[in-house]
Amino acid sequence: MKYLLIVCFLFQLSTLSASAQEFKYHTVEAGETVYSIAKSYNISEEAIYKYNPDAKGNLEVSSKLVIPLSKQKKEVSAETEDIQFITHTVKRKETLYRLSKDYNVEIDEIKRFNKHLYSEELQRGEEILIPQRKKAAGNTELASSRELDIPRAANQEISETREHVVLPKETKYGIARKYGITVKELEELNPKVDVLKPGVMIRVGTDVLDEPVILTDEVFEFYEVKPKETLFGLSRKFDVSQDSLMSLNPALEDGLKIGMVLKVPNTDDGENLPGDLEDLAGDAENDNANKKLDLSSKLSNFNTKELVVLLPYNLNQIDQDSISSYREAILDDRVLRISLDFYSGVKMAVEKAKSFGISTQLKTYDTRRNVQEVTNIINSNDFSSVDAVIGPLLQNTTEAAAARLVQYNIPVISPLSNREMRSYQNLFQSRPTDEILKNAMFDYLQKNAVGKNVIIIADAAKNQEKNELTQILPNSRVIFPSEAYLSAEKIQGVLSKTQENWVILESSNIGLISSTTSALNRLAREHQIKLFTTNRNSGFEDDVVDNEHLGRLNFHYPSVDKQYDDMMTEEFIEDYKEQFNMIPNQYVVRGYDLTLDILLRLASAEDLYDSFEKYTGFTEYHENKFHYTSKRNGGFYNDAVYIMSLDEELNLKVANDQ
Repeated sequence: MKYLLIVCFLFQLSTLSASAQEFKYHTVEAGETVYSIAKSYNISEEAIYKYNPDAKGNLEVSSKLVIPLSKQKKEVSAETEDIQFITHTVKRKETLYRLSKDYNVEIDEIKRFNKHLYSEELQRGEEILIPQRKKAAGNTELASSRELDIPRAANQEISETREHVVLPKETKYGIARKYGITVKELEELNPKVDVLKPGVMIRVGTDVLDEPVILTDEVFEFYEVKPKETLFGLSRKFDVSQDSLMSLNPALEDGLKIGMVLKVPNTDDGENLPGDLEDLAGDAENDNANKKLDLSSKLSNFNTKELVVLLPYNLNQIDQDSISSYREAILDDRVLRISLDFYSGVKMAVEKAKSFGISTQLKTYDTRRNVQEVTNIINSNDFSSVDAVIGPLLQNTTEAAAARLVQYNIPVISPLSNREMRSYQNLFQSRPTDEILKNAMFDYLQKNAVGKNVIIIADAAKNQEKNELTQILPNSRVIFPSEAYLSAEKIQGVLSKTQENWVILESSNIGLISSTTSALNRLAREHQIKLFTTNRNSGFEDDVVDNEHLGRLNFHYPSVDKQYDDMMTEEFIEDYKEQFNMIPNQYVVRGYDLTLDILLRLASAEDLYDSFEKYTGFTEYHENKFHYTSKRNGGFYNDAVYIMSLDEELNLKVANDQ
């Protein structure tokens, strides 16, 4: 094999020589740089990088470089010999800050050669010029647009690598498959290699499949597994049985993984390259994510659903012979109250599902807030025919349930925890984490803050959020408050009388929140002001903070749920009041919305996994909405978030309503 690689590399050189291009090897000596080597051969540094991609890192003494010999002089840029330009096509969600970091150039430098960016935002699809100074090229990493969301090689999880010389007709898909890595991992290992060319040496993993990676006919192609895809779905996509896919791809015996490269029947018409297809798929997925689904009109599977609910009642701590003990436990134990409220919502959803013709066999178990008890429940009961498990409520017991049931591929839905959990293929985190809420507000601000005077107020504890906000809103102004107070005078100095002022307050300090909202309320008499935060913590709910001030400032914040409309949910409220003689709280509604969503999904597809593949939009009920996205290492999380706004009448409205 080694000789074959050498022959292919020499073949490339001989082909290039036939085009009147000559080459030689150069052995790097101590103190040499790409710049000095390029100057000595009277060629550009880009010519060296073209044939030696790894030269963009640190040159190693005694390493060999392929040098293209030429009599041509270095190209001179439009303005100076020290600057050259890269034409970059703007992708979705790209910002000037991101481009400045990936191309190692100041934002002002990009604006300097793209004058319209002084007054306009980046537009997807437009082409801009990225200046690169040649004299610093030896220390500059040039990133292609495909690398913008990929960590640098310094952060690699693949610790052991080997080198691979690219052969004619090889693709990233084929090479990734050969060495048992994903295309994304291959690109992370080689961040400076944009287009594969025969003879280029790249870094790869150490596991090698005993099969060629070059496609010698048009019968098969390589395909990278996308989020939410299942073996069943892929068999339908490529019109081939699951057994045939397993035969073509022995690695599937260990399970289907996101990013895995599979050998599949060729269905490509030749019009699109894999990169184009990926962009188109990404656009379609994003569009579908904004589409609201009504699953009640798509019901087809009316088999009885088996649903298990695991909740931390902890009833073993209660004297079962005393009614007063139950009453005291309910009053004293908040977790027990939440569990009971949630379960009452579950039961109402099961009753509602009957009106759609969905029958449910419902079982509930007490986890006793104990991991071992969860294990005992699963070991001592038959879960083989269970369609889905809702709960437990707590992180450690939820992870324990998912770990025990993953071998049966039984979905485990975490109903209330907002903590980031371990990745299991069968674990669904239905409540968005604080990070997801924050990112949802970031997206809202980035899309809607154009033309606004953005002001960021953040205390020392929120320094990370402040830095992230300045990255996505580079024209924003920052106010650094004292520990627990901010005066109106300090704010007034950065307010605009001609533009709408968007003030982002990042703090959990009650004193700072109170003084800032009071000052903004006074300043709002002569200025247009809206207030935002990425985290509506308990500080905003304290009695010291005036809700009327928040209402006048049209306070915006991200939320997992919304305030239900009494008119729209009147029937639900009346039914609950009739059964329990009280108004349902958020945990009741959460139990109802989550359970009804699961039952409708099970009745509209073969199973829960198939429903996410068939229906990629979001579902919405009384207070909650759901849009599940695959986690890279397995499992799913709900990224559906409301941006809520408070008006002067203290009514809550959805600001990002689809």
